[in-house]
Amino acid sequence: MSDAKCGMRLQNVRKDFGKVPIIHGVDLEISEGDFVVFVGPSGCGKSTLLRMIAGLEEVTDGSIEIGGREVTDLDPSLRGIAMVFQSYALYPHMSVRDNLGFGLSMANVPKDEIARHVAEAARILKLDALLDRRPGQLSGGQRQRVAIGRAIVRKPEVFLFDEPLSNLDAELRVSMRIEIARLHKELGNTMIYVTHDQTEAMTLADKIVVLREGRIEQVGSPREVYENPDNTFVAGFIGSPRMNLLNGTIAGKTIDIAGSTILAHAHSLEGHSAVIVGLRPEHLEVVTAEPCTLAATVDFSEYLGGIGYLYCQLADGQTVTVEQREGEDYKAGDRISLSWRPEKLRLFSADGARIRP
Repeated sequence: MSDAKCGMRLQNVRKDFGKVPIIHGVDLEISEGDFVVFVGPSGCGKSTLLRMIAGLEEVTDGSIEIGGREVTDLDPSLRGIAMVFQSYALYPHMSVRDNLGFGLSMANVPKDEIARHVAEAARILKLDALLDRRPGQLSGGQRQRVAIGRAIVRKPEVFLFDEPLSNLDAELRVSMRIEIARLHKELGNTMIYVTHDQTEAMTLADKIVVLREGRIEQVGSPREVYENPDNTFVAGFIGSPRMNLLNGTIAGKTIDIAGSTILAHAHSLEGHSAVIVGLRPEHLEVVTAEPCTLAATVDFSEYLGGIGYLYCQLADGQTVTVEQREGEDYKAGDRISLSWRPEKLRLFSADGARIRP
């Protein structure tokens, strides 16, 4: 058990649609005030898991606690949560003010109290000047702020975000990420955020939950899951460009990759005949030939201003991506040698599990 006050606890949570299992016994503890991001490819179960927490999907088995209170079978309105969806779901005929206060009106909250909560949400989200406009007079970012404001006025214990920025263009996504991070800092509530966009996950999260096929693959801070992935799925999913994952064979205390021999350093290779070698693109550098390097041929290069990428091929056809911050330009067909600092190498078994020193 964590010493931190628990904001939420999921124990052996399962979800079946008919006879098809979708969520496979998820266990997860979230501390109060954490910003947690569920991330994974489409179809991994992240939105289904969020909807189970919200009470919008029935739990097949297991339990969900929020603030130490069992809520597994409670109505969504009694769980102390507020949810922000991908679609803004605003009432087009109502003003921003009325959209913000509608839920409280339906709950028969006194008008002066509604006005106070709406004013506070408008201040937090900088909507004061827009309160008399209708949704059709707002930009996409403004509409999303109204949707978030509608959640704020409910004073929930936990905010749930289901891919709230998916409908926005690239520039607005960046500005809204900053808005949501600022909101979390100001309110201090527990927040759970679902996305398939790892940039959102890395920039917003205190804790990332990486999901695949209804199972948790790893839980950790952005730095932990990026620098110390538990398996090749996490290594390949977190990071853009993805980690280079190269097949190698064991020869004593060394590893052969496409005819190049590298040292395994402190890693124990006993019991392994083959491994997968992981190296981030930014940890590779082009050098003159020396021991413990990989020979590669440049296929394609990208120059993006302050950063560039070399897309290369090894002798056996495996591909590798190299990040360049400076150095000479390379063109297709150039032969290069790649090196790295030993501590940056990550090894995985043939089945994808991490081999740790």
